[in-house]
Amino acid sequence: MTEPDLIIFDCDGVLVDSEVLSCRCLSEVLAGYGIHLGLDQALDLFLGRSTTAVLDHYQALGRSIPEQFSIELRAGVRAAFLSALCPIEGVSSVLEGLQIPHCVASSSDFDRVSFSLSLTGLAPHFDSRLYTSQMVERGKPAPDLFLYAADRMQADPRRTLVIEDSVSGVAAGKAAGMTVWGFVGGSHYQSRDGKAILYQAGADRVFGRMADFWRADR
Repeated sequence: MTEPDLIIFDCDGVLVDSEVLSCRCLSEVLAGYGIHLGLDQALDLFLGRSTTAVLDHYQALGRSIPEQFSIELRAGVRAAFLSALCPIEGVSSVLEGLQIPHCVASSSDFDRVSFSLSLTGLAPHFDSRLYTSQMVERGKPAPDLFLYAADRMQADPRRTLVIEDSVSGVAAGKAAGMTVWGFVGGSHYQSRDGKAILYQAGADRVFGRMADFWRADR
């Protein structure tokens, strides 16, 4: 693909460095319900997945989690973000120079995406072009969310570029017939081989610095 007609950015781990913060909160809240999940396990199981995916996972294991869980997790994540959330280094420069239509498609709920982008000063780059798993029947790794975003943006999926940091996100983008670039510059990949993980998931390219966004290093 030459220059795409649309670029779809994931939010967590691509625009904001949130994955470690949110997975740590997930571990802490689950511990309150007697479920012990380490940070690395949380990243392996739920990176790029929605809260619904977490509930479905444990329900399938016979572990029922009360509705209060979602409220506690949302509050914990919000507090962690207020304290420590930062934009991904260099992403503001990429967005400022972007002449191609672009939007966000995230597994997080709409309020969290809006909050994250506002907190880090990135919201003006997207305005109302925010699409979340709440808007479709199936979240990532199903292609529904990316296809929905492309439809709303009036773009051909085959001419759409997705920027993702998770296996489920890469799988969703490829299932949608889109080109997918994996990004491994978030803090959650400091001690993991993100390039191997995302290439194995099917990414067309993997890069680790937003400064290299347009570099032809495939």
